[in-house]
Amino acid sequence: MNILEITRSQANPPRLWIRLRKYVRVFRVSLVERMTYRADFLISTFLRFLPMLTTILLWQAVYAGARRFSGRSELSGFSFHDMIAYLLLVNISRMFSSMPGLAAGIARDIRDGSLKKYLLQPIDMIDYLVAYRVAHKVAYIAASFIPYAVLFFLCRGFFVGLVPTDPITWLAYGVSLILAFLVGFAFEACVGMVGFWFLEVTSILYIVMTLNFFVSGHMFPLDLLPPFWAGLLRALPFQYMAYFPAVVFLGKIRGAELAWGLALQGVWAIGFWLLARWLYQIGLRRYSAFGG
Repeated sequence: MNILEITRSQANPPRLWIRLRKYVRVFRVSLVERMTYRADFLISTFLRFLPMLTTILLWQAVYAGARRFSGRSELSGFSFHDMIAYLLLVNISRMFSSMPGLAAGIARDIRDGSLKKYLLQPIDMIDYLVAYRVAHKVAYIAASFIPYAVLFFLCRGFFVGLVPTDPITWLAYGVSLILAFLVGFAFEACVGMVGFWFLEVTSILYIVMTLNFFVSGHMFPLDLLPPFWAGLLRALPFQYMAYFPAVVFLGKIRGAELAWGLALQGVWAIGFWLLARWLYQIGLRRYSAFGG
C-alpha cells in the first residue's frame, strides 16, 4: 500500500466504523442521562427487594406444609434453599432481559408521528434503541450493585453448596445473561411493532407482558408445573428471560443439555431480531407520519 492509498483510507474510514462510532456516542449520551438519576435508581432498587421477604416467608410455609402432610423436603427437585436461591437469581435474569417501556415507547412513537425522527436522520431506530438500552442496563447495574450485594450477602445461607465451582458453568451463566438481554430486547421490539397495525396497543401490551412474567418462570420454577405444561413452556422462548439463566447457575442443566439450551437461546435471539427487522420494514410501508 503506497502513501496515497494510506492517506485515502484515513480520509475515508470504513463505513462500518462510522456506523459503530455513531451508536457508541448514543450509548455515551444515554449513559450520562441515566446516571443523572442514580439516586433514584438506588432507592427504587432497595424498595424493589422488600417483597422478597414476604416471598421467603411464603415458600417457607409451603415447604413446612409439604413436610407435614407428605414428608417431602423437595418439590420437583427443588429444596427450600434451592427455591429461594432460584428466586433471587431470577432477579438477576430479569435485570438483563426486562425492557420496561420499550414496546410501549415504540408503539407511542408510531402513533404520534415521532417515528419520523429516525427516518429523517441517518439513525436506524432499532440500532439506536439497542445502544440506549445497553446504556440503561449499565447504569442500572452500576447503581444497583450495592443493594444486590447486600441482599445476596444477607441471603448467602441459601447458596451453600450451590455456587458453581467450575469456570464452564460461570461462562455459560454469563453467556445466558447476555443472550437473555438480546431475547428480551428483540421480543419487546416485535411487540412494539404492533403499533403499525393497531392505533391503541395498551391492552395488548398488558396481556403479553403479564403472560410473559408468568411463563418465563419469574414467579416459580417451571419444573413445579405438570410435565406437559412444563415441557411446553420450556419449548417457548420466554424461559430464556428468567428461568434458564437461573437453573444454569444452580447446575440443574449440564453437559449436552446446557450446550443445546444455549444454542436454542441464541437461535431465538436471532429469530426475534430478524422478525423485528421484518416487521419494521413492512410497517414503514403503511406508515403515515402524522403528528409529532
